[in-house]
Amino acid sequence: MSDEKPTRRDILRPLHLLGIALGCGVFAMIVTLVSTGAFTARVNAAIAEGSYDGLTPVALGLVVGGGAFIVTLLILAMLILAVDPADVTKTIDRPVLYDAEPDEDSGAEKPGPSRSS
Repeated sequence: MSDEKPTRRDILRPLHLLGIALGCGVFAMIVTLVSTGAFTARVNAAIAEGSYDGLTPVALGLVVGGGAFIVTLLILAMLILAVDPADVTKTIDRPVLYDAEPDEDSGAEKPGPSRSS
């Protein structure tokens, strides 16, 4: 592995966020197409005869996929707003959700039981 540590700006590029949202939208569309039977002969025959009531599976898949794309993009944008702008240029060298490491060279005493006389 290389010693280069990515900054938050490198991780949160807009094109990457659009790619993640697009992937979620395509996944939702495929799941919708499979679950509505878009690839079955019975559904395709009903659509060809004109006896299929409601939205066709392809149109429904596009609606669900587009909705998932927009919702994912909005959620990711809201999560990015939670990042402090000062942290954007800092390098990430440890997991984000870990507790902060205590500064050993600051001379601060470690918390513990106090001795009273």
